[in-house]
Amino acid sequence: MSIQVKNQFTKQANVSLAKIVAIALALGVSSATSAELVIGFIDTARAISESDEGKALLAQIELELAEDQARLEALQEEFETLRRKLETDGEIMSDDERRRHQKLIEDNRTDFQFELQKYQRELQESQQEVLEEMAPKVNAALADLIELEGMDMVFERQVATFVNPKHDITRRITEKLNEKQ
Repeated sequence: MSIQVKNQFTKQANVSLAKIVAIALALGVSSATSAELVIGFIDTARAISESDEGKALLAQIELELAEDQARLEALQEEFETLRRKLETDGEIMSDDERRRHQKLIEDNRTDFQFELQKYQRELQESQQEVLEEMAPKVNAALADLIELEGMDMVFERQVATFVNPKHDITRRITEKLNEKQ
């Protein structure tokens, strides 16, 4: 089980492309307008996870949760061992022995599910702490880039089905985060 940071930070977007178009139209942007609307899209989770500080914080989480992850792996291995034993020896076991073995498997499965939920909760809480810690820095880097580029709008990447890579500012935000350390 590996920690998949990129997917853990991703949140659901509430803004549709129709809303983006409506906002652009409300700002008076049309094909007849000579001013060009400067829009950017950012994947905040990716910007944080690819920044030097974000990588260090996420690596620290991984170290802190390594013992829990090892315990999960041991429970899973124990489950597989018990299951294989029941498959191979189940026919020659007495009914009582088979029931005891099945109970062991169920107990193991319950322990695994409990430990997995605990691990996932701790991981999510830790990642949320990283996000909260890094948010002011991301916002500052974003404000700098907005001012530098004269951007009119910036949206989370998840609001769009497709984003032309020229509008994706995630890499530039990551670079700014690394500069500010």
